[in-house]
Amino acid sequence: MEKFINSLPLIVVVGLLVIGFALLVKGADCFVEGSSSIAKRFHVSSIIIGLTIVAMGTSLPEAAVSIMASINNNNEIAVSNAIGSNIFNTMVVLGVCALIAPVLVKPETLKRDIPLAVLCVLLLIGTIFYDHVLGRVDGIVF
Repeated sequence: MEKFINSLPLIVVVGLLVIGFALLVKGADCFVEGSSSIAKRFHVSSIIIGLTIVAMGTSLPEAAVSIMASINNNNEIAVSNAIGSNIFNTMVVLGVCALIAPVLVKPETLKRDIPLAVLCVLLLIGTIFYDHVLGRVDGIVF
């Protein structure tokens, strides 16, 4: 597929990129809305929906890109995609939401989620600095 796309004219490749992005956005929207609707019917709280179903739905495209990059030995893309998407989500997405409407954060969310996020980041940093490789055992741990 890569050879085929690389042989196409630039305007066609840009068109495919735009079409793929539009389908990705709509597909993620359908996934999130559908799974959130199912969770609400089972009376699952909004925080659980956000931490699991919505987070998974918005991360699946990034996971697909990182997996394909790893399979194709583009490890830099896999790592930078994961780190960059988290920075973008935290800073830009949350910042834009705050520009539109105040974002209220419950104290119990801060007490639970922030320490867990910091612990995960420290675990990742320690793993990378230990041997500069994320292997199968690290994948199982994460």
